[in-house]
Amino acid sequence: MTENRSFSLYRTLTASILYLFGLVVLLWFLYKTISVVILFLFAIILGIIINQPVNKLEKRGMKRWLAALLVLGAIFIVTSVIGILVVPVISDQIDILIGNIPSYINSITSHLEHLLRKYPELSKNIPKEQVSLGSAMPSLGKTVMGLGSFSFSILGGLFVFIVFISMIVFFVGNPRPIIQLYLSAFLPDKREKATNALKHTSTMLGGWMKSNLIGGIIQAVLVFVFLSIFGVPGALVWAALAFFSELIPKIGFYIMAIPPTLVALSISPATALWCLVFFLILNEVTADFLMPKLRSKTMNIHPVSLLFLLLSMGAAFGIMGALLATPMAAIIKAYYEEFYLARFPEDHQIENNIDEILYGNDK
Repeated sequence: MTENRSFSLYRTLTASILYLFGLVVLLWFLYKTISVVILFLFAIILGIIINQPVNKLEKRGMKRWLAALLVLGAIFIVTSVIGILVVPVISDQIDILIGNIPSYINSITSHLEHLLRKYPELSKNIPKEQVSLGSAMPSLGKTVMGLGSFSFSILGGLFVFIVFISMIVFFVGNPRPIIQLYLSAFLPDKREKATNALKHTSTMLGGWMKSNLIGGIIQAVLVFVFLSIFGVPGALVWAALAFFSELIPKIGFYIMAIPPTLVALSISPATALWCLVFFLILNEVTADFLMPKLRSKTMNIHPVSLLFLLLSMGAAFGIMGALLATPMAAIIKAYYEEFYLARFPEDHQIENNIDEILYGNDK
């Protein structure tokens, strides 16, 4: 009896050590390959989005391979045409902007110095060495260079890009094995919930991409027209920045507004003021009217949740994490509602409880 207990204890201890060792190896492997995991997740998200028009064509009787070829071919053609027509112009404007940075800095500095001479009370608490923006450029330049550095060489980056595109193409062309692997990770009685959660995720991701494309195009056109009228250099560059700004929720406004406003300040303070007013109005119209109408009920996620995930994903994975913040919010919301909230009966008193918390005895 004692020998059996000793043998059982030995087996339990051995199994625990092996499980712990396996867990450590798995965590170490995930730590070393986290960039690959993030890239794979991003490819699957884009694959799910692209899969929606492919499914619509397939439901109309078209072969899967042909539907996938048409959709992917259309995306490739549109991207190539935009690249051929727009990228060279944007590249030229970027070169001009970079070449004119010293003159922009001198112009902005002179405007600020004139403002401080006109209103001397503003400069009482400002050390003289901080008035000149030129003195801040070395650290700013180092920061920009740091942000622009890449961990991959050009050849390595090209290889990663080819693999990334290949993952999307293979997923869109034949998603069944991946979906089967996904469902097999759940117990049989949980697979219906897993199916509903993935369908809900797909709907939200489709709404997210559609709203970003429409909203981004509208913002880009308005920004280009406004900045061109006011003669702000690099209007096409800032329009392109405005197009992609919605991909980074709530923070995108600052990304698209601050650089052109600073460049406008080099022209005149009045131009910079009008530029700032324009971007504020554009942000209000976009955030309060345009994007809610476009997203409707497909992306009903509170801004606080988006900002939390944006900061968390950005801190953990950099710019790629920031881009994945909104899709991750959609995924978390879908699975939280399906696997947790669905277990409880509908609470008809929840609104009253919320009002009680918010207003208490003042209601």
